[in-house]
Amino acid sequence: MNIMHSALRRLDLNLLPVFDAVFRHQSVSQAADELSMSTSALSHALSRLRAALNDPLFHREGHRMSPSVYACQLAPAIAAALTSLNQNLSPKAAFDPAASDDCLQIAITDYTAFSVLPALINELQHTAPNLRFELRYLSHSPALNELLKGEVDLALGFKFSDETEHPELDTIDWFEDRYVVISNTRRTQLTLKDYLAARHLVVTPWNEKQGVIDLQLERLGYTRQVTIRTQSMLSAPFIVAQSDLLMTIPQYAAVRLRQAADITLFELPFSVPPYMTRIYSHRRSGKKAASDWLKQVLKGLAAKNQS
Repeated sequence: MNIMHSALRRLDLNLLPVFDAVFRHQSVSQAADELSMSTSALSHALSRLRAALNDPLFHREGHRMSPSVYACQLAPAIAAALTSLNQNLSPKAAFDPAASDDCLQIAITDYTAFSVLPALINELQHTAPNLRFELRYLSHSPALNELLKGEVDLALGFKFSDETEHPELDTIDWFEDRYVVISNTRRTQLTLKDYLAARHLVVTPWNEKQGVIDLQLERLGYTRQVTIRTQSMLSAPFIVAQSDLLMTIPQYAAVRLRQAADITLFELPFSVPPYMTRIYSHRRSGKKAASDWLKQVLKGLAAKNQS
């Protein structure tokens, strides 16, 4: 037999504010005024509550309604429950980006953070300076389950050609880019033969066995020799700069990494579909006001990227 909330099922919860008001005011008339009820209606409600709880709850002493021992025991729990419900069920205040110190959880990879966060933080330092972020590196993509369970508020990922659109998720196509190859500065050319003969460093943020490049090579009947697989992009360009390894990455990242490491950029010597950074969010986010506002900012920045 299901006995969950059996005490609540036999009680009209609308009677609890009546109990709370009478206990605080120790007056039927003052409690009725607070609840915008007539004294007769409040007295009737109090009678129902006495019957449901099998206790007199209050007795009159002069002009006061004095609580029973049982009422004194109930009062703190009822007051706390009503306060909690009122706070949690009240309409959310309008989001004020200039004043908000909300903390949003964002699932990222090095690549996606590299392409989205610099522009975003540059924008927010003026419009939402106190908004905070916790960046989470997940072991898989897309972060569908985490978004659906409310564990992350946004996820930055890649758009896959066979990706299934989920009805609960909103997506923003943030940034489209093409792939290029980086190498040490000693290399002067890069043909397909050179590419296939070389050793490669591959960043695999989710420890995937095959990425876009290897899948495309496989379709063309080729394979490449992967010497290093790593989840982090931080050391990758410096390894390439001091070795004969090649690395295939989006051009946006390559151009900026060239400022930090002594590397050269080459055109990819075979055709690969463009790289797309995508931003995912849940349509019923737990931080809906902040998430909705941030999505509008991101959409505006995405439009600038694509113009």
